Amino acid sequence: MKILLAVDGSACTKQMLAWLAAHDEFLGGNHDYTVLTVTMPVPPHAKGFFDRATVENYYRAEADEVLKPVRMFIAQQGWNASFVDKVGHAPAVISELADSGRFDLVVMGSHGHSALGSVVLGSVTARVLNHCKTPVLVIR
Repeated sequence: MKILLAVDGSACTKQMLAWLAAHDEFLGGNHDYTVLTVTMPVPPHAKGFFDRATVENYYRAEADEVLKPVRMFIAQQGWNASFVDKVGHAPAVISELADSGRFDLVVMGSHGHSALGSVVLGSVTARVLNHCKTPVLVIR
């Protein structure tokens, strides 16, 4: 099974990974995992104050900060995984990659907002659920 793990470095990411590791019987067998983190783009008006290399280094540092502990955890589990970092609006990037990459499942954590909280605050998870054609497993 091809599984896309959407991670953001939060406590919810850690909970999601721990749940998957503790419930390997849920998905069963070996899978090909792709771990995705998405960095918000630097606003155009701010981007103009920096050279391209500085902005690219910022994006790389942000992605590395999220992916480093995830890499270590996945290595400990012995999972087969590749790692991808993108810049953009997280719900759109996750949904587009899930569809274009022909993933069987997207797995992501939830920050546990109530339905009202999601409406008021907005939620990456809610938006992915609304736009993604690939099945999504939300671990809370």
